[in-house]
Amino acid sequence: MYTPENVTMLVEEYRDLFDDVGSDALYSLEEALTHAADWTPEAAEHLLRLATAYGSFMLRNALAISLALDIEDGELGF
Repeated sequence: MYTPENVTMLVEEYRDLFDDVGSDALYSLEEALTHAADWTPEAAEHLLRLATAYGSFMLRNALAISLALDIEDGELGF
């Protein structure tokens, strides 16, 4: 079952998606997010840039803060 605090299923979903791509090229990952996960091209690019720029340590803490403050969509509106 999905709860905002438990992202394990989401991580597994993205691992499966990216394993299917078979490449670390950002363009291929963006394409996978756009076509298989229904993200817009802009959002897919932004997600990958966040992940590569900040990494899981910083983003895990940002996730915890956003959950604690009940921030779901944020200022950018994705």
